Amino acid sequence: MDRIMQIIALIEMSISCAAIVIWLIGKIFQVSMPLSARMILLILLGNLFFWPLGLFMELPIAAYVRGVTGDLSIVSMLLLWSALLPSSKPNPIAFKVGIAIVAVSFYPFALGLGMLDPYVWGYGSIGFLIGVLVFTVVCGLANWNKGVWIIALAIIAWTFHWHESTNLWDYLLDPFLSIWAIGSIINSFRLKRRERAKSGYLFRAG
Repeated sequence: MDRIMQIIALIEMSISCAAIVIWLIGKIFQVSMPLSARMILLILLGNLFFWPLGLFMELPIAAYVRGVTGDLSIVSMLLLWSALLPSSKPNPIAFKVGIAIVAVSFYPFALGLGMLDPYVWGYGSIGFLIGVLVFTVVCGLANWNKGVWIIALAIIAWTFHWHESTNLWDYLLDPFLSIWAIGSIINSFRLKRRERAKSGYLFRAG
């Protein structure tokens, strides 16, 4: 059973690494690949990350990446994978703000600042689970159905102990998701500031 879980974890990490490479290719070269090309590239790169490279490495590249980063949360993984879909829309800024607030509030206490340890809530706190469900309902009311499905799948994965961790936090949040959310918010403010500056320049008297 443990070996099966390890293989599943490597498959997930291989797909995630491949998805990041495809995303970087699109950003760097400013190209929009059709879905078929993305899927073919995903399969090719996924296999490259999953299988050992023989003389060069004893373990797959994905195993080394996982050894450094650990398992991604289900939320991070699904957000990353869904970004490859052609119908993928930008994630709501409210979701990013919510993740950023939770991360800034969670990690200092989880790392030992103060007497409160919110990480313990992830081991079966009914109040914490209700809070997550309420956040999911809010996503639905905001008409962000993708968010509802992602959080729901994360809860289901936690229920069946899909990953090694039995803590719900590890299925919902990870440092990379937190950094992404905070970085996206900062970038949004930067872009808005640039647009206002351009607008002010265009409509300046004289």
